[in-house]
Amino acid sequence: MIPVSYKSISQVAGPLLFVEKVRDAAYGEIVEITNALGERLRGQVLDTREGFAVVQVFGSTIGLDTKETSVRFLGETAKVAVSDEMLGRIFDGLGNPRDNGPPIISKHKVDIVGSGINPYAREEPSEFIQTGISAIDGMNTLVRGQKLPIFSGSGLPHNMLAAQIARQAKVLTSSENFAVVFAAIGITSEEANFFIKEFEETGALERTVLFLNLSSDPSMERILTPRLALTTAEYLAYDCESHVLVILTDMTNYCEALREISAARNEVPGRRGYPGYMYTDLATIYERAGKIKGRKGSITQIPILTMPADDKTHPIPDLTGYITEGQIYLSRELERAGIYPPIDVLESLSRLMNQGIGPGRTREDHRALADQLYAVYAQGKDIRALVAIVGEEALSETDRKYLRIAEDFERRFVNQGVMEDRSIEVTLDLGWSILDPLSDSELKRIKPELIEKYRKKRKAEIGATVMS
Repeated sequence: MIPVSYKSISQVAGPLLFVEKVRDAAYGEIVEITNALGERLRGQVLDTREGFAVVQVFGSTIGLDTKETSVRFLGETAKVAVSDEMLGRIFDGLGNPRDNGPPIISKHKVDIVGSGINPYAREEPSEFIQTGISAIDGMNTLVRGQKLPIFSGSGLPHNMLAAQIARQAKVLTSSENFAVVFAAIGITSEEANFFIKEFEETGALERTVLFLNLSSDPSMERILTPRLALTTAEYLAYDCESHVLVILTDMTNYCEALREISAARNEVPGRRGYPGYMYTDLATIYERAGKIKGRKGSITQIPILTMPADDKTHPIPDLTGYITEGQIYLSRELERAGIYPPIDVLESLSRLMNQGIGPGRTREDHRALADQLYAVYAQGKDIRALVAIVGEEALSETDRKYLRIAEDFERRFVNQGVMEDRSIEVTLDLGWSILDPLSDSELKRIKPELIEKYRKKRKAEIGATVMS
């Protein structure tokens, strides 16, 4: 197909160009835009009908006029060159190098739109991914092929947590390659410098592909960045046979860009002004995670989003929760108490946890121990709420014990250092130590044989250490 140029722009609205008298334009087709000064930009067809096309511009529309600007339809969709040489590299939101390295030259050029995995071809997630963070590994386990979002709020340390997970994550039951694709969407320059410094100084950059879309970049780039990241991840997973962890932060900025484009198109808004198709659009991103039967590689996804006004019912976290398999919830209350990471385990959930834990994966006592910790922590938090009403003096000795256990759980189990990488054995043993104030009869969710094997064995080892 020979590229055709048009000078028939009827309107420039925000990041969109409305082009008339167009023949055979295709949805998703890439266009080249040339302004009156000869400067060139790229764009993509967002909507097309007979004799008309709406083009979204990858860049600023400042300086584009309706008379002198030409639009050239290239007859191909957006593609990205992919290679294993992308590991250890830093790119911008459009896939251009921002680390002063050479551009990626590869015979593999892949459409960035991708597609969801056929449900019949999906393999059931079943392998434990160790993040080194007790509140996740012990209580809300991440499983290979899962999509497990982090629900955060403005000012909470989700970026620090994301960097820690990217640095520490590993698949224990496999000797295969493990890679990280990290996409930051709409972040500040300060946050970008933090991520670059964090990955370079810790050596994590060697196994990571980093995409950075800054808040000063055109909002249209935010639509492309997660798709570039996932296309790269699919190549590393299914062509290079790596286990790939994809971290996307912040999906709220992505959804704001969707709303901006929707408003520019004069579409009928849905909830809180977001487009009615936002659920479908988010699904095209989240559903690219998983394992495929017969393939060694896999994609595990951790999207991070900041809930506007800490509202869990806001459309972004609400729709994300429907598509994904649980959530890790960051608590402002724990953050004020000096707990890092401030993960509220009672609000959090991993729907695939049971498929990734147990004998041969973590340990046989994992599920029962987690259930017992949930129970005692929930009881302790209920008593903490009661103290605010009646005072601690009115509590029974049993109530005081559960109150202390809840405090101990937050201070010792949930709380850990930014550079602290706990193994699953350390996490589970720490969980048993939290339960030390309780008698065997009070451990109602753990079978006696597990108590005998793990609790009493642990106490015997401690006693032997003290004697020596």
